[in-house]
Order: sequence, then structure tokens, then C-alpha cells
Amino acid sequence: MARQLRAEQTRATIITAAADLFDRHGYESTSLSDIVEHAQVTKGALYFHFAAKEDLADAIMELQSRAWRAVVAETDGRGHSSLEALIRITFGIARLSVEDPVPRAGLRLAAGQVEVRPPLTHPFTEWRDVAARKLNGAAREGDVHQDIDVEAAAHALVSWFVGARVVGRSLEPVARQPRRVAEMWHVMIRGLVPVPRRPRYLTLATRLEREIRPV
Repeated sequence: MARQLRAEQTRATIITAAADLFDRHGYESTSLSDIVEHAQVTKGALYFHFAAKEDLADAIMELQSRAWRAVVAETDGRGHSSLEALIRITFGIARLSVEDPVPRAGLRLAAGQVEVRPPLTHPFTEWRDVAARKLNGAAREGDVHQDIDVEAAAHALVSWFVGARVVGRSLEPVARQPRRVAEMWHVMIRGLVPVPRRPRYLTLATRLEREIRPV
């Protein structure tokens, strides 16, 4: 039992070290030797858990997928309106990126660093599907205009969210991401939401940003 626990701890240490390096330096620029040094483990320990760097990337993206699905499940269980749930989900993903290098690296990997291999589903496809489902619900609830193209809006939302992080990686710290998500919503709410319902959601976006903002 103790040996199994140590093995699990070593695996987690390796994944975290790899995620930190993938996020800071990129997948191609990070070697297995770099990961061994950063994790302070032996090469034997690394190869015991991961046969290749691609396997580490898969493990990181799988953990990212689990984490974001947990955000969706937790949000769905709270009985929010569809639009509020969608806004909260995007800020939940932003919080993961700010606080944890594994989801942060998973986002960078998914944004063109590596191929997403089966049985994993590309996270952006999942995010777009959830966004479309929530926007359809919001249209039924009267929180977005009835004539919006839901698929186009969902695609634009995911593209904006991911693009803000891709651009921001070179220009600003990751702690800035909640501000960019709030900016995204302040623009999208004005385009999607009928005027009488806008104040509720604009206020929500501002409040959620403040909850993540570092002290």
C-alpha cells in the first residue's frame, strides 16, 4: 500500500513538473531530461510511468478534461439559469488556469502544441458543445435574443476565450485571464442579451472576476 501511494505521488509530481515546463517553455522545447530535473526524480521513475513525452501530454490533457467537466457538473447542480451557468463555467475554467499548472498546460497543448489522441476528445469541441447547449437554453429562457445563430455564437465564445489566453501568454501574466474573460462577457452580453436583462449578467461577470483576482 505504501509503495502504491509513493508511486502515485511520484506520477503526480512528474505530471505537475511537465505541465509547468510545457506551459512556460512549450511542448517542443521541453525534453524528458528537463522534466526529470524539474521533478527531481530519476529517469527510471519517469519511464516507469510514461513511455514517451506524448504520454505525458495525454495525461495532462486528460486531467484538464476531468477538471473542467467537474466545473460543469458542479455548476449544473446549482440550478442557475443557462446563461449564468455558462458565464460561471468560463470563469471556473479561468480559475483553474490561474491556480493550477496542469489545466494551464492542457490549454496550451490543446491550442496546437500536440495532437489530441483518442480516446480523448478535443477539449475545444467539448467546450463548444456545452456553450451551444447553454445558449440554446438561454434562448428558451429569454436571456438571449431568439434569432441568434447559437452554433456561431458558441464557436465565437470558445475562440475568444482560448485566443485571449494564447495572445496573453506572450503579453501578460496568467493572473490577467479573469480580466480578459470579464471583458469578453461585457462585449458578448451587449450583443446577445436583451436590454432589460443585461444588468444582471454584466454585474455577475464583474463579480466573478473579482472573486478570482489575486489579493
